[in-house]
Amino acid sequence: MSPYVLVLLLFTLGLGTTLAFVSSHWLLAWVGLEINTLAILPLMVRNHHPRAVEAATKYFLIQAGGAAVLLFAGVTNAWLTGQWGIQQATSPIFIGVISIALALKLGLAPLHSWMPEVFQGLDLNTGLVLATWQKLAPLALLFQIQPANSPLLIFLGLASTLIGGWGGLNQTQLRKILAYSSIAQLGWVVLVVQFSPSLATLAVLVYIVAAAATFIILKLVKSTNINMLAVSWAKSPALVAMAPLVFLSLAGLPPLTGFMPKWLIIEELSKQGLGPAATLAVLTALLSLYYYLRITYAMTLTMFPNNFSGVPPWRLRPLQLTFPLACLVTGTISVLPLTPAAIALVAL
Repeated sequence: MSPYVLVLLLFTLGLGTTLAFVSSHWLLAWVGLEINTLAILPLMVRNHHPRAVEAATKYFLIQAGGAAVLLFAGVTNAWLTGQWGIQQATSPIFIGVISIALALKLGLAPLHSWMPEVFQGLDLNTGLVLATWQKLAPLALLFQIQPANSPLLIFLGLASTLIGGWGGLNQTQLRKILAYSSIAQLGWVVLVVQFSPSLATLAVLVYIVAAAATFIILKLVKSTNINMLAVSWAKSPALVAMAPLVFLSLAGLPPLTGFMPKWLIIEELSKQGLGPAATLAVLTALLSLYYYLRITYAMTLTMFPNNFSGVPPWRLRPLQLTFPLACLVTGTISVLPLTPAAIALVAL
């Protein structure tokens, strides 16, 4: 792909997300989501592989369906109330339909089945964009509608944490595991979004940092399934030493950064009288912890039986920039002591 075309597509991707962020009108928000979807499709098929084309087709159909439901709900609300404002939506039925449409675009369970298949057909660079940047615009709209005391969001959140943990147990493809991980992490965000939007924002930021570090690590070691992780030690010993901390932070183990949003979300759910929901969310987090530990074991405690001939890859000059990865890894494993500052920052 031409660098000029790539820059144009990335600019359009940012434009669509920004338009969805700043709009207070349902039609403009829908336009932003559509620009976002159309901009990422050429990025998904740039490898000219049948699996990539299949993934892009599935993604387009799902996103078009979600956008159609969203536009239908917005037009219906404007017809009945005469209002196009996003924050002026008060009807529980309308808010429920909008929440379902956004859940479909986000890949929340039980509307999640497209997500692992789409991730499997993409390279890790596009998968990173799909797992992080593409979630921002629907989440921004979900934050704006402010559904108060919505059992639907509690159900979507708990179902996502459960399916996100359960679905990744028997997977060997790393991209599918990362897709189920994304479903589980978004489930935690949706659980708390109606009670504390600032806490949900903090959870999204922590997930983006941890997910970016994970995708970059897997790209540097050139691994797409668990068996390929066994030769990672020969490619980058220092990276293999740090990777388990990143994976376990994504799982939410203390004293790593990923423990912070889960801890605060459990506290907030308990304050709202949702102790059973918090307990179920904690139990489903154990399912996610299993496949993170599985990846950690395959990467650090197993060794490929054949020896490498010639110069070990880690002795050669790296071609990739490792400074961004160093910053992401530092943020992923060492920000927990700064929890009060992080809470104050997102509450501004």
